[in-house]
Amino acid sequence: MQKLFISLSPHVHTTNTVSRCMWNVVIALVPALLCALYFFGIGAAIVIATAVVGCVLTEYIITRYMLHQPAQLANGAAVLTGILLGFNLPSNLPVWIVLIGSVVAIGIGKMAFGGLGCNIFNPALVGRVFLLLSFPVQMTTWPKPLVNTMNYTDATTGATILSQIKQGLIEPEKVDLITNLLGQMGGSLGEVSAIALLIGFIYLLCTRVITWHIPVSIIAAAGIFSLCIGANPLVHIFSGGLLLGAIFMATDYVTSPMSHRGMLLYGAMIGIITIIIRQWGAYPEGMSFAILLMNGFTPLINRYFKPAKFGERSKK
Repeated sequence: MQKLFISLSPHVHTTNTVSRCMWNVVIALVPALLCALYFFGIGAAIVIATAVVGCVLTEYIITRYMLHQPAQLANGAAVLTGILLGFNLPSNLPVWIVLIGSVVAIGIGKMAFGGLGCNIFNPALVGRVFLLLSFPVQMTTWPKPLVNTMNYTDATTGATILSQIKQGLIEPEKVDLITNLLGQMGGSLGEVSAIALLIGFIYLLCTRVITWHIPVSIIAAAGIFSLCIGANPLVHIFSGGLLLGAIFMATDYVTSPMSHRGMLLYGAMIGIITIIIRQWGAYPEGMSFAILLMNGFTPLINRYFKPAKFGERSKK
């Protein structure tokens, strides 16, 4: 008689690993990174490099000297958090503020919950929102592209497109969408080129790092809702951090729902909340707040939209 051996899970093996997923996302961010370096020069390089170094060092120190565990920096998670944090900052932000954001992102947003896979909220957005609330002037002073000086903190600044619309300085119909697509506009480092972000989106889909459900539902919900309230959907989609958040931040494995139906609800609510904040809130941008808010609802969504059990046919 043949014996039946029962072992602990997991029972499904794959060549996909945490490291491969993280580094694939980093690769997908390269086009946007190159655009940021081109438009904002040395300021972009300093801010992103500082954020990456700050996140890596914070995770190393906490893991080795507070948790007394071996640091697993090779998986790229800390590097990815640093890049995403840098992408959510202006290129003229002082180094010491960037370092504070890195410590908050890793120390509070990630390690305080137990490290990789345990955090409730997206760490990079935790750092970004903390800096926005703590240093509102520095975090809302946007350098103009292609006019940086060698002293990057003294770069010529101006309002973003969403800020100008919020203040009534420009009509949405007069916004040059070609500029938004190419990236020659003020804003956070990672939101300046829609084309670069979409290239990264295609790469992530081809490598199966993410699925289409969350990004498409965010973009569709934001576009439809903005159209319903009489706003210009194309301006809202291609301006600000909507594409950056939809593609690279809302799709975080740990903080997003597991089922496809849950992903669609999650993404739709992020898109709607973002437009609500932009239209009637105090800030011209609302993507970070919308994602963090829905991060908090993810456990509830997972409870009511459970994926099918392994070997069981999903219910329609």
